[in-house]
Amino acid sequence: MKRILLIATGGTIASKDNGNGLTPSIDVNILLDYIPVIRQMCHVTGISIMNIDSSNMNTAYIAAISECIMKNYNNYDGFVITHGTDTCAYTAAALSYQLVNLSKPVILTGSQLPIDAEGTDAVINLTHALIYSCEDISGVFLAFSGKLIKGTCAKKIKTKSFDAFESINYPVIATIQNSTVIYNNYTSKAVRNTGKKFHIETDMCTDIAVISLFPGIDLRIFDYINPSCRGIIIEGYGIGGMPDNITEYIHRLTAGNICVVVTTQCLYEGVRLDIYEVGRNLAKENVINGKSMTLENLTMKLMWSLAHFNNMTDVKDFMEKELY
Repeated sequence: MKRILLIATGGTIASKDNGNGLTPSIDVNILLDYIPVIRQMCHVTGISIMNIDSSNMNTAYIAAISECIMKNYNNYDGFVITHGTDTCAYTAAALSYQLVNLSKPVILTGSQLPIDAEGTDAVINLTHALIYSCEDISGVFLAFSGKLIKGTCAKKIKTKSFDAFESINYPVIATIQNSTVIYNNYTSKAVRNTGKKFHIETDMCTDIAVISLFPGIDLRIFDYINPSCRGIIIEGYGIGGMPDNITEYIHRLTAGNICVVVTTQCLYEGVRLDIYEVGRNLAKENVINGKSMTLENLTMKLMWSLAHFNNMTDVKDFMEKELY
């Protein structure tokens, strides 16, 4: 049987009500006690490296997850990470870049209710994550409500429902039916082992900002944040629409070696800068096209690339590759 390491980080799945609301406090081995059937499928070892509400997730914690995987990489065939749902998509995206040449499955999961709550989704999500971790696949994924989603494409779209996550602009990798993994034929070839030496690159640059446009926004905000940022993600409208007069502000940013990423407030279908005049003007300012990537992915990808590339051209080239 495969050897799987369960890495617990906290979140709702491990929470109990301490009288002041839910807080992560359930031990990783207690989580495993709720799914005894899984021990018939694989050898599971549990380790808790933090016990936090995922709203407190940060780059140091994400690096600790990567370091835990690196430390245990040769001893296990796959890894499952229990994580709070609120920032799970951010962590999944970050790990997709930090875990370089990954040749084993790393599966994140969580739940909308604690594992000891009546009617919880935690047991089935954790069971499915462990089943997926025994598959002959490689990469970072999110397992939730039966679906296996590529880590760079996951997004939480519901606050309470069990089907909280969707795969954005990319097909679901697989589903589970009667404990059997059913792969999407379109994506199955994209998740095979790399054969290259695994290592981690955990440096992240947090000197970035995310600004969502709205009608009437005072564009001088870009001048206010200019000195403190190395990168800015701008959520525009529709296919990438922005006010005509934003170009002068973006020119000052890019001229100051600040990377500007243009994305959309729409979930699906992404950005094109060749349709409207304002988009073509933006393209002349050497902005980065966010294409069809999620905000979570773009945010962590920008933080990673700014820490690993020395010039804007290299950052732009890396950012515009949709690495599926």
